[in-house]
Amino acid sequence: MIKFIKVTGDSLSPAYTEGDYVMLVTYPLFSFKRGDTIVFRHPDYGTMIKDIDSIDSDKIFVVGTHLHSVDSRQFGPIERCDVLGKVIWHIRKPTA
Repeated sequence: MIKFIKVTGDSLSPAYTEGDYVMLVTYPLFSFKRGDTIVFRHPDYGTMIKDIDSIDSDKIFVVGTHLHSVDSRQFGPIERCDVLGKVIWHIRKPTA
């Protein structure tokens, strides 16, 4: 299944900025690898977009590119079942 999600926040800036959209292919139609950008649900932070840093079985370590990004360095690994999808297309917001 394909989904569109609007990016909020600056966790992966400057590559992804607030107001951009991403197209996701939803699990289980994809495989993960280091460097992939994924969207997932976190129980404390809600829906998040991050890059995969490493995978250890069903534990996925994610990181943001912004200096103040909240990611696995703070909250630990995420579970594979929390992943909503893998980003396959990035649509930048229009600039004025």
